[in-house]
Amino acid sequence: MQILDSGYAIRSAQPEELPQLATIEQAAAIRFQDTPYACLADGEPLPIEFIQQRFQAGQVWVAVDRDDIVIGFAITREVDRTLYLQEIDILPTHGQRGIGTALIETVQVWGYRSGFAVMSLSTFRDLPWNAPFYAKLGFRILDESELTQEFQQIRQHEREAGLPIG
Repeated sequence: MQILDSGYAIRSAQPEELPQLATIEQAAAIRFQDTPYACLADGEPLPIEFIQQRFQAGQVWVAVDRDDIVIGFAITREVDRTLYLQEIDILPTHGQRGIGTALIETVQVWGYRSGFAVMSLSTFRDLPWNAPFYAKLGFRILDESELTQEFQQIRQHEREAGLPIG
């Protein structure tokens, strides 16, 4: 468990916490309401079956407050031999406190120890809070020619879901 100076902690999720993640995901999606990605605010959360599968693989982490209440999470999976950050969400009332950074750092350490040399994700580069945040953590925008087959499939799925791909 990683304890932050702010009193929050990052740890592996517990089975009984998994159903709470959908509520956090939906609350966090509110940030997209006034963006070109407003459809995300009303989107369906990750299926509980997928979350349970990732939990069984040891790839679901939560951020908790001082009372051990879940206020954020990160979920990963393998994509073409990279550790892919499938989802990361923090309740908006707990944002801007370093929790997202701590979740990603925890995931990166786990990934390194598990043999992953690279961590990847798909996100929106044109939102002011997105690209700079990930760049600060060492992520870079890949050229289209660098995208693996499975990563291209992720983008196609996102395109089919109505997201603008850039």
